[in-house]
Amino acid sequence: MKQNKVIMMKKILVIHGPNLNLLGTREPGIYGHLTLAKINQMLKSDAKKHKSSLVIKQSNHEGEIVDLIGWAKKNKFQGILINPAAYTHTSVAVRDAIAACGLSVVEVHLSNEFRHKSLISPVANGTVLGFGAKSYTLGLAALLDLIPVK
Repeated sequence: MKQNKVIMMKKILVIHGPNLNLLGTREPGIYGHLTLAKINQMLKSDAKKHKSSLVIKQSNHEGEIVDLIGWAKKNKFQGILINPAAYTHTSVAVRDAIAACGLSVVEVHLSNEFRHKSLISPVANGTVLGFGAKSYTLGLAALLDLIPVK
């Protein structure tokens, strides 16, 4: 008798931090010309290829980002892909939420301009930075590899 294996779709939360809604026009020499909408399209396309689902959020507010991280755990996400942007260097609250959530987390940044002191990196599984929009797709690939198939 043949058994059918049920493969669960990996459920990923993508969090874009402050000012990332301005991508495409914000310092394009550093952050590139792609908009956040285009980056989200790239991520959705990659997730679809890997039979994974994404929920994508952007917030300029630290408390909302902390709430989203807790919400991900409560709603049985397997991983978080996060660009904490300016909160990378300043937010103990975001750092503590990531440490407490128990999920696989990959931190991403478009540039390598001044991302050398991260409060997030020590509690994330890994960090991808300096590859422009490709940082997101590389980070998603790494995150998907971290999550076991059930």
